[in-house]
Amino acid sequence: MRDSSRLTRRAALGLTAAALPLSAATPASAAAVIGGERLARSGIQVRGAAGLPKKLTARSWLVADCESGEVLAAFDAHRRLAPASTLKMLFADTVLKKFERTDRHKVTDADLAGIPSGSSLVGVKPGITYTVEQLWQGVFLRSGNDAVHVLAHMNGGVAQTVADMQARAEDLQALDTHVVSPDGFDHKGQLSSAYDLTLFARHGLKDEDFRGYCGTRTADFPAGGKKTFQIQNTDRLLTGAWGLGTYKGLIGVKNGYTSHAGNTFTGAATRGGRTLLVTVMHPATGSNAVYEETAALLDWGFGAGRSAQAVGMLVEPLSEGGAKASPTPEPKSARAAAGASGSASGRPSTWRLLEGAAGTVALLGAGTAWALRRRRAGKNAGETDAVETGETGGTGAGKAAAESADRD
Repeated sequence: MRDSSRLTRRAALGLTAAALPLSAATPASAAAVIGGERLARSGIQVRGAAGLPKKLTARSWLVADCESGEVLAAFDAHRRLAPASTLKMLFADTVLKKFERTDRHKVTDADLAGIPSGSSLVGVKPGITYTVEQLWQGVFLRSGNDAVHVLAHMNGGVAQTVADMQARAEDLQALDTHVVSPDGFDHKGQLSSAYDLTLFARHGLKDEDFRGYCGTRTADFPAGGKKTFQIQNTDRLLTGAWGLGTYKGLIGVKNGYTSHAGNTFTGAATRGGRTLLVTVMHPATGSNAVYEETAALLDWGFGAGRSAQAVGMLVEPLSEGGAKASPTPEPKSARAAAGASGSASGRPSTWRLLEGAAGTVALLGAGTAWALRRRRAGKNAGETDAVETGETGGTGAGKAAAESADRD
C-alpha cells in the first residue's frame, strides 16, 4: 500500500520532463532533479577543484557545505541503498521534539516487543524508568534499537512512527527514502541515498538537542536501582577508537552497519568557521574504510575543495519554504575515474513512469510511443532480509557496554 501511495505522490509532483532521459530532456528537466541535474548523473561530479581522494571505494558519497547547502562533490548521490542505522537520523528528525528531555518513561515488555534478532542494543530493561534524554543517548551513542522501539511506542507505536518518518522524509524532500522500520535494521525495500542522509543530518544539526546527542562521546546509562554503566559513542572519528585518531573539528553525526548494508556514515566537521557534511555508503572492504573515506573527503573539502563550484544543492524542507522538487531518476552505478568532472551523459538506466488521469502518456517524436514502466525501489539494494549482526548486540546493562564489539 505504501509503495502505491508513494507512486501517486510522485505523479502529483508533476510530469515535466519525467519521461525523457536527461540527455534528451528540455532545459526545464534540470528542475525535475532534486538538488540539480548533475546529481542524477553517473560517476564523480566535481567542478572547479582537483585533488579528490584517489582510493574511494564507496558505492555512493557526497560532500556538502552545511550552511549554504552547496554540494561540492558527489558520486551517484541519489543511488538507493540500504541505509543501516544512519536512518536513525530521520527517526530523530521526526520524533526528537515530541518529548521533553526530562520526561520519564517506565519501560514495559510491550515496548521492547518485535525488536529484530541480532539488533544493536544499549541495554534497556523492562521495569526500569528512563528519562527521554537517556533513551536518546542510547539511540545516538550505542545505536540501540531497544531505545528506538521504546521511543517509537511512546510516539504511538512502530507503525505510526514509520508513517511519521515517511511523511517527514517527504517534507524534507528526501524522495529516495523508503522507511520500513524506525531503527534502520535490514528490511526488504528499506532504502535511502547519500543525498537524503545528508539532508537528514543537515536538518538535524539545526536542533540543539540533536547536535548535542550526536556529539556526545560517553554517558552513564541506568542499570537498575542506583546503578549505572558507561556507554561510548560508536562513531570512531569522534572517539578515536579501533586504531583511528579523532578527526579534528568533528561534531557528529551517525554511523551504521548491517550485514546487508555494510558500513554507512554521515559525518560533520567544522574548521575555520566552515562546517562540511560528508556521507559515505557501502565502501568495499574494511570496518574502518567508511571512516577513512569520510575523513579523506572532509580533508579534501577543507583543502582543495575550497575552490569547488557547486554541482548541486541540498534542498530546503517544504514546511520551511523549500520549493517543491520532483523525484530523481537514479543514476547508473558505473564509476567515473577518480577526479573526473562527471562528463557522463547521465541517461537514466530505466524509463520513469508517468501517471495521470489516463494512467499512461505517449512520448512525442517520430510518431513512436514507448511503454513506460516504474523502476522498482529496491533495484540496486539487493532486497534480501539479513540479520543485523554488525551493530552492538547488548545482552544486559553493563555487558552491553563492556562487551560491545563496536561494529555499528
